[in-house]
Amino acid sequence: MSMVHAPLPATKAEPTSASVAGGRPQKRGLSLLTARPWLLLAPGLVILAVLMLWPLVQVFIYSLQDYGLREINTGESNWIGFENYVEALTNPTLWTVVLPNTVGFAAVAVFVTVAVGTLVALLLARLGTVWRTIVSSCIMVAWAMPAVTGTYVWTFIFDADRGIFNAVLQNLGLMDEPVNWFTNQWSFYAIVLLNVVHHGFPFVAITVLAGLLGVSKEMLEAAALDGANAWMRFWKIIFPTLKPVFSVVIILSTIWDFKVFAQVYLMPGGGGGNRSVLNLGVWSYVESFGQNRYGFGAALAVLLTLVLIGITIVYIRSLMKEDEL
Repeated sequence: MSMVHAPLPATKAEPTSASVAGGRPQKRGLSLLTARPWLLLAPGLVILAVLMLWPLVQVFIYSLQDYGLREINTGESNWIGFENYVEALTNPTLWTVVLPNTVGFAAVAVFVTVAVGTLVALLLARLGTVWRTIVSSCIMVAWAMPAVTGTYVWTFIFDADRGIFNAVLQNLGLMDEPVNWFTNQWSFYAIVLLNVVHHGFPFVAITVLAGLLGVSKEMLEAAALDGANAWMRFWKIIFPTLKPVFSVVIILSTIWDFKVFAQVYLMPGGGGGNRSVLNLGVWSYVESFGQNRYGFGAALAVLLTLVLIGITIVYIRSLMKEDEL
């Protein structure tokens, strides 16, 4: 007689020591995984804090003092609060000369730089691989040239006595005697504009070219077959596709052109001799090291830094929006 054994009731498995202990390493692993990027960034952040953050703090501290040669010699502090900022913001030079020169020049320089760089990028996109490499290498020489060297070259070209520009105009009979182009505010900044655009357009050209190479050729060819000219193809297809690229290029160019210093300071009269051409960076330098008003110059530097921080915030937000697309 066979006996049928009923199945034993299922019992709930008791947690083992291994499974209990396994939960803790998992949490530790997640915490280490979260902290690992910050641990990797820590050396660089420390270096940036020492090289950049602490000097900014020192500049702000100086801006709250009447800091001059006497304070440097004695080591004493002469705290005056925000009087330097009040003086800067109520100074007519800031509103009638410095800010118009800084903001106006930056706006024109960014527009011209981006326009020239985009045209060059469109030209490079139509070239073959060999010629594209040759032309790209040539224009990168302008970008690699130091700003000081480029400024002296443009100063020599427009020199009143030995300048090439005056000599050409005289030989063509367009003027009778040499002209000092650095005494007039408009002609001064026109030369600075040529200098800045010449130095900055290669970056825009190469960046836009990288985006152009990713634009669908089939879409452009289809638009051409439908009767769209080059202007329409650019605004209807290329520009919307490369809008994130243009936003980044424009914001970076704005940051660079707002803090232009060497291209203005090294021009004849740009170091304070001709006060009608002062911008915010040069005015800060002249007040600090020319007038020995280091506290007032530091306040101007802080104001410029705040403007650049605002532009940087816009730049970071544009990058974040680009990542979301």
